[in-house]
Amino acid sequence: MTINQLYHGDCLKFLAELPSDCVDALITDPPYSSGGLHMGTRQQPTASKYMQGSHSRHADFAGDHRDQRSHLAWSVLWLSEAYRALKPGAAVCIFSDWRQLPITTDALQAAGFTWRGVAAWDKTEGVRPQLGRFRAQAEFMIWGSKGRMPLDRQAPVLPGVIRSPVRKADKHHMTGKPTELMREVVKLCERGGTILDPFAGSGTTLIAAQLEGFNWLGSEMLEHNIQVINQRLAALKPQAA
Repeated sequence: MTINQLYHGDCLKFLAELPSDCVDALITDPPYSSGGLHMGTRQQPTASKYMQGSHSRHADFAGDHRDQRSHLAWSVLWLSEAYRALKPGAAVCIFSDWRQLPITTDALQAAGFTWRGVAAWDKTEGVRPQLGRFRAQAEFMIWGSKGRMPLDRQAPVLPGVIRSPVRKADKHHMTGKPTELMREVVKLCERGGTILDPFAGSGTTLIAAQLEGFNWLGSEMLEHNIQVINQRLAALKPQAA
């Protein structure tokens, strides 16, 4: 297995080719398949679902059209392959929104992982307000482990809520997470470990891993995103010199 490598293709093939017990943490942000309440709206392009009809400078992405039952089945498939690739005791952290929170916790456990809790990403008050409703201000991090998780792991205490705004200059994907957020989340991995991200998107988890001194393995299906990731990784090299 070669570390710090990006695979271009479907995550199920990528995960199936990984050796067993080879990585130290799974930290990923898969498609939520939750834009819209009905199948008709879920089938729309992602820009229509997540940008509320406004023009987006980010490319549409695949895999965001499944209904609840097929999303659960697909999630169990890829999580089961990830389970095999992770070392015993490895940490896992998966992003979700409120709609897919129950499905994702079910899938995590169906794949064999021990579910240990839910942390929150506070996106701050910058999210779109709607009168008479709570702000859609949080997304969630479902976390757990592959079996027993010793209390003396070489990792810090992480906050249960991480407050981090989305900044335009730092957003390279339609649903991209802030780099500063991911720099905190990757610390769930033990020091010196290798982090697996099967849904690399614009590569923020990989960037955060490298900045925090971790190795990484990632896969991404879309050629556009592969180019974005390679550009971002190349921009890191002068900092590391």
